[in-house]
Formats: sequence, structure tokens, C-alpha cells
Amino acid sequence: MFMGEFQHTIDAKGRMIVPAKFREGLGESFVLTRGLDQCLFGYPMAEWIIMEDKLKALPLTKKDARAFTRFFFSGAVECELDKQGRINIASPLLNYAKLEKDCVVIGVSNRIELWSRPIWEDYVSKQEDSFAEIAENMIDFDI
Repeated sequence: MFMGEFQHTIDAKGRMIVPAKFREGLGESFVLTRGLDQCLFGYPMAEWIIMEDKLKALPLTKKDARAFTRFFFSGAVECELDKQGRINIASPLLNYAKLEKDCVVIGVSNRIELWSRPIWEDYVSKQEDSFAEIAENMIDFDI
């Protein structure tokens, strides 16, 4: 399980050190793809296979299913950790998430998320104001 928030930087070559706490869970290679809310999702291979199976099961006749599957898979790349624990983030993913230098890596249960620090700070600021309301709505999911 991934949890926590870590501040990191991306160098001029698009490399970022993966938090040491996440490396073992991600394994030597993992999948990085476009996520929701303008961040990147990183899945260990076992979790990626589960997600892949779920997306393959979506009906091809549904427009939204086709669009989401295209969006999700077209941005996916396999990342490998180098000896320093870094990954090289593909340019299209850097551009999508507006990742430049300062970034935030968070753990979200079965995946990690990479955020541009300014976008993350703005997101947290907006969500903090409505956290109680969001929590109230989660009651429907037995949380």
C-alpha cells in the first residue's frame, strides 16, 4: 500500500528520484500514465494488469469507455528505476501534468501520483474547504 506525500524535483533531463519508501512496492519497473486531475498515475505491474483487465472488459460500444481507454493506454509507459532510484518521465507525460521542476509524489493506496507542486497545492487548498462535505458524501460507500 502506498501512502504519504513527498516533495521532489525533476532535473533538466526529465528524471526524478522516486521516494525510497515507494521503490519496493513499485518494483524494478512499473507503469506511469496520464491520471485524473492533471496528475500522473504510477502502478506496480500487478496493479496495472488488474486495471488493464477492467478496462478491457468495458463495452466497446460505449463512447465514454472508448475515450477513457484511449486516454489511459495511449499515455502509458513502462518506467525502470536506475541505480540511483530515478525514473525518466516521457515528455508527453511531463507536458500533460505540467511537471517542470518542483513536484509532489503521493501514495494513494494501490498507486502513486505525481503532481506539479503548484497544481497540487492549489488542489489541496480547494479540497480542504470541502473535505467535510466530501466525507459526508462518502457515507454512501460505507466509509
